[in-house]
Amino acid sequence: MSLIGIDLGTTFCAVAALDDRGRPFTVPNRDGEVLTPSAVYLAPDGSAVVGQAALDMALEQPDRVATLVKRRMGLPDYGPQVAGREFRPEALSAVILKKLAQDAALQLGPVTGCVITVPAYFDDTRRKATMDAGKIAGLNVIDIIDEPSAAALAYSTQQGEDVTQPRTVLVYDLGGGTFDVTLVKLGRKRFQVLAIEGDVRLGGRDWDERLVNWAADQFVRQGGADPRTDPQALVHLFSTAERVKRTLSKIEQASFTVNHGGHKFTFPLARGDFEALTRDLLVRTRLTAQQVLKQSKLTWDAVDKVLMVGGSTHMPACTQMLTDLTGKAPDRSLAVSEVVARGAAVHAGIASAAMDVGAALPAIPDLADVVEISVNAHSLGVEVRAGTERVNDKLILKNTQLPASVSRMYFTAAENQTRVRVRILQGEAHQAEACIPVGECWIEGLPPNLPKGAPVRVKCGVASNGRIEVTATDETSGRAVTAAIHRPGGLSDDELARAAEWVRALKVQ
Repeated sequence: MSLIGIDLGTTFCAVAALDDRGRPFTVPNRDGEVLTPSAVYLAPDGSAVVGQAALDMALEQPDRVATLVKRRMGLPDYGPQVAGREFRPEALSAVILKKLAQDAALQLGPVTGCVITVPAYFDDTRRKATMDAGKIAGLNVIDIIDEPSAAALAYSTQQGEDVTQPRTVLVYDLGGGTFDVTLVKLGRKRFQVLAIEGDVRLGGRDWDERLVNWAADQFVRQGGADPRTDPQALVHLFSTAERVKRTLSKIEQASFTVNHGGHKFTFPLARGDFEALTRDLLVRTRLTAQQVLKQSKLTWDAVDKVLMVGGSTHMPACTQMLTDLTGKAPDRSLAVSEVVARGAAVHAGIASAAMDVGAALPAIPDLADVVEISVNAHSLGVEVRAGTERVNDKLILKNTQLPASVSRMYFTAAENQTRVRVRILQGEAHQAEACIPVGECWIEGLPPNLPKGAPVRVKCGVASNGRIEVTATDETSGRAVTAAIHRPGGLSDDELARAAEWVRALKVQ
């Protein structure tokens, strides 16, 4: 019986568990690798292959391979068809999760529960989609945790120090497809998130894309046909771009070879030129780090440590930028691609101890008194009318300590209203249409003959893991409704059940 932490990444995944002393360790997959590429190949025989073999198949049959699924989480479809079929991103993520759990069970025994990580800047829709993916995969999802928080948690438990004074740590997490910066305060048996900022559409893939476009443009100038118009050639381009990026992280010079349409050209590329090509992407991460500090009202002198997380931080430009910005050499004491999964395993131990799920791990009593405090990444509000305008009336502000709940009185807009719609929004904008619609609920059956302006109380709550619940009360009758929020684009119970049945029957290797 085992608890695991899963880092469900855009480009790579990792799994970790706790040893009998409560220390997290990375669990290799069945191929002996600690990282599993986030790629799914749907074979003609109806089976699925996940990992490096799926990436290899993408070079031959790109129309049968799904990658970068995480960037589509929260959306109603994956986008391009895979093996001639349309899929929900939750279903494809579930195939990856099933593979990860299968491989972990080979070494650890049956997996009794898991914690899945999400980018700190994921909104409620994406968080629910991630939890749904776990359900579809047949996993007992104990909780979800923000990736930078997981990294800091792993760091705090693996230092082997008796922490007498709290330390403030900036976690700079640049993964394959998402980016977060989180400021946390670490103390003995206490873990507190202070502020979160991020970008769910910025990651190593964007650096790869710059390389792909640069090489393709060079190729066209030399007289070749544009390789980006051919799906198979495009997969080759991205594969080459990733290798060139990794090479330039180690040495100053590399070359990019493009072979397409009977032409083959090789272009030299210096690290400095690559950095110039992608400088604006790095500047975006710098501005985000500065924004987090500003939100927390701290100075760089107050930051004790800068922790680098995510495979994309191997690029030397990241280290140099952070050193220049913070005045501190970033900490690389933990494996940047494994630390998030390890922190998720620690959180699984803490959460299971608190819930008493009976995982029978000797280490869990040591984790039972660890206090974890998080904050919400987005303000939470209700759409209201202000004259002719629809605005976001914020109830719970960004970076509020969780769990949190706030109630506010609203009023009916017309005479004899029989129902009221409560539309929940996430975001910082004043205009409702500029925010993320979390979903809506209705208070039905209001008393007859209600005058205009009858009071309705709305209470919004955000749990420690960022999930949202809403209660609305008609103050005239005292009738309360705990909202089953209807989320646009979310999976219904029937759709969840059908997807789970498909994944359960799918042979995944």
